[in-house]
Amino acid sequence: MSTKKIIFEITGMTCASCSASNERALLRVPGIEKASINFATKKALVEYDNEAIGEMDVKKIILSNGYGIAQENFRRYQIINKYAQYKNELFGNIKVRLILSVLFSLPLFLAMFFDIKSGFLILRIDFVMWVHIILATLVVFVLGWPFHWMAYKQAKKREANMDTLISMGTLVAYFFSLWAVFCGQKNYFETAAVIIMFILLGKYLEDISVQKTGEAMRRLMELGAKRARIIVSGEEKEVGIAELKIGDVVVVRPGEKIPLDGYVVEGESEVDESMLTGESLLVEKKVGDYVFGAVLNEDGILKVRVAQTGEGTALAQIIRTVEEAQNSKPPIQKLVDRVARIFVPIVLFLTLGTFLGWFFLTERDLQAVIYAVSVLVIACPCALGLATPTAIMVGAGRGARRGILFKSGESFERIKDISVVIFDKTGTLTNGKPVVKKVLKNPKVKELDFLELANILALNSQHPYSKAVVAYADKLNLIASGQKIKNIKEEKGRGLSGLDNLARKILLGNAKIIAENNLNSQWIAQVEADPKNQAGALLFVACGEIVLGAFLIEDEIRNEAKEVIEMLKKMRLKVGIISGDRQVVAEVVAKRLGIKNVIANVLPHEKLEVIQKLQAQGEKIIFVGDGINDAPSLIQADLGIAMGSAMDIAKEAGQIVMLENNLKKVVEAILISRKTFRAIRQNLFWAFFYNIVAIPLAMFGFLTPAIAAAAMSFSSVSVVLNSLRVSK
Repeated sequence: MSTKKIIFEITGMTCASCSASNERALLRVPGIEKASINFATKKALVEYDNEAIGEMDVKKIILSNGYGIAQENFRRYQIINKYAQYKNELFGNIKVRLILSVLFSLPLFLAMFFDIKSGFLILRIDFVMWVHIILATLVVFVLGWPFHWMAYKQAKKREANMDTLISMGTLVAYFFSLWAVFCGQKNYFETAAVIIMFILLGKYLEDISVQKTGEAMRRLMELGAKRARIIVSGEEKEVGIAELKIGDVVVVRPGEKIPLDGYVVEGESEVDESMLTGESLLVEKKVGDYVFGAVLNEDGILKVRVAQTGEGTALAQIIRTVEEAQNSKPPIQKLVDRVARIFVPIVLFLTLGTFLGWFFLTERDLQAVIYAVSVLVIACPCALGLATPTAIMVGAGRGARRGILFKSGESFERIKDISVVIFDKTGTLTNGKPVVKKVLKNPKVKELDFLELANILALNSQHPYSKAVVAYADKLNLIASGQKIKNIKEEKGRGLSGLDNLARKILLGNAKIIAENNLNSQWIAQVEADPKNQAGALLFVACGEIVLGAFLIEDEIRNEAKEVIEMLKKMRLKVGIISGDRQVVAEVVAKRLGIKNVIANVLPHEKLEVIQKLQAQGEKIIFVGDGINDAPSLIQADLGIAMGSAMDIAKEAGQIVMLENNLKKVVEAILISRKTFRAIRQNLFWAFFYNIVAIPLAMFGFLTPAIAAAAMSFSSVSVVLNSLRVSK
C-alpha cells in the first residue's frame, strides 16, 4: 500500500456542518484512510492509498458533494460546479455583497420608524411599498443567492447546514411579508433583508479575523527568495528560483537571501537564521557548512552549491508541517463534529415547535412565523466550527515564528494532562560535544610534552574524544611539529597507539588500553576513584612504561539547562533523566541540575520500557530527546519533543520539533500549548453557552430576527478574536 497525503482548499463551506459533511463523504470512499477538514482555513488534509484511488478522484468526491475546489488546474470541473463555486466578479465578492446589502436594506430599515407613502398606487399598493418589495427581493434572492443554492444542494443530499437555517429564515420572512402586503397585514421585509445584511457583515468580519490567524503562515510562505545568481561557464546569470536544480552554484552577496538549501563551497559569512530557528544571534558559515534557503546573508560573499529544491528545502518542510498541524484536529474536536452533525436538525425541530407553540397559544396569530424565524437565525454552528481550528492556526503559527513546530493539532490538547517531563541526557541536557574539562598530570613525571604527544595521536582519529583533545590543543595554540609518531593505530573501544622516534609505544586511550599494556599504577587508581572525576571519561596518555597524565573529558551541560529545570518545577511538573550513559555520570549531571529521578545505563528499547512502565502507573509524559536514537521513546511518550535540525524535521518522531537546540524552547512549547488549548476551551464554552442561552430567548419571543442575526454574526467573530490572543 502506498499512502499519500494531500492538502487542498474547498470552496462553498459556510459552517461546521459543511466540513463534517465533506469529511463523511470522503471517509465513505474505499482507499481514503484519514480526512480532516478545517472550517477556518477551508482546507482538507486527506491521506489515501495511492494505489486504490487518485488525487483527482479524491477531489471529485468534494465536487459531487456540492462544494468546489480552489485550484487553477481544476478549472474544467469548476465549470460543472459553477454554482457551488459562486465566484463571479460582482456577487461572489463578499465585500461587494455586504455594501450592496447595506444600501438596499437601509430604506427598509428606516421604514420601521417612518411611515413614508407616495400616494401613488399600483394594484392598490403604494409605490413606496413596491420599492420595498424590489429592494427586499434583490437582497434576499440576489445577494443572498449563495445561501439558497447551498441549502438546495444540502436538501438534495437530505442534509442541512447553516445555509439551510439562513435560507429558510429569510424565505419565510420574505414570503410571509409578501402575503401580508396583499392582505393588508404588517410586513417584515426589513427582517428578511437585515438578516442577510448581518450575516454578510459577520462573514466579512470573520474573514478578516481568520486572515489574521493565518498571518504567520503567510509570512513563512513569503520568506523565500524569488531570484538567484547562478554561475554558468564562469559567469553570473540571474534566474528564477524555479529554474535552479541540485548541483547548481549560486552567488549570495551581503544583504541577500540564500536562495535554496546547500553547502558553502567558497567564502565566509555570518547568516541570520532567526526566521527558521527563532535564534536572534548570527551564525558563522564557512566552506563545507550547510546553509538553509531564505535565511539572510549578512556580511560576506558566499558561493553555495544547491543541495535541495522544491519540497526538499527546510523552509518548504516547515511550511508543510505547520499547514498539516493547522489542518489536523485534536480529540476535543470530535465532540464538536458530533454536535455539528445533529445541531441543524435539532434547530429545525425547535423552530417547528416554536411556530406551533406560538400559533396555538396566541389564538393562531401569524406573528408566530416571525418568532420561528428568530430561532432559525439565532442558531448557527459557525462559532462551533471556528472554535478549535482558529486557535490551532494561531498557536501553530506562533510556534513556527519561534522555531517550534507543532506537527499536529493533537499536541495542544495532550499538554493539559502532562505530569512528568523526561529528558535524554546526551545532546539534550548536554551539548552533545565532549570537551577537555581538566588536564591531570602524573606528579611523578616531570616531562610536560604529553599534550603534544596526545595531540599528534588524536589528529589521526575522528572519535569525539580525540576531537576534544585536538580542540583543547588548538585552544593552547599547540603545534604538533616537535615530534613524529609512526605506525598509528586506532583500537576500537580503547584508544590510539603509535611509536615515537625512540621506538617507544605511545598510548592515548581509556583504562582498558592502559591495562592491556600492563601500565596500571597507583596514580591511575587514585584518579579514577576521585569523585571530582566521576562526571566524565578519563583519557590517559602513556609513553613507554610510564603513564604521563590524563584528560578528563566531559559533555558540558547546556547553559540554560538549570534555569529550564527550575521553570518546569515551578509549573508543577516532575522532571527526570533517562540516559544510556553510566549511572555515575548521569547522577552527576542530575545533581548539578537539581533532578532527583535518574535512570541510566539503558539502551534505546529499555528507555521505551521505562516510559511504558511510568504510563502504566498513570503518569502522562513529555519525552525530550534528539529525535534520532530516541525515536521509540519520542513515539511512545504522550508528547514527544525532538531537539532536531531544520534539515531533519520531516523525519523526526516527536509531535513537536525544535529547530534550535535551546532547552528554553521546551518551556515555551508547553506555554504555547497550554494557552492554545485554553483558548479552545474558552471558544467552545462560549459557542455552546451562546446557543444554550440564545435559542430559548428566541423561542420565547425576546429576540427579533434582526437582533438574532446580529448576535449570531458576533458570536463567530468573538470566537476568532479570542483565538488571536494566543499570538501575544
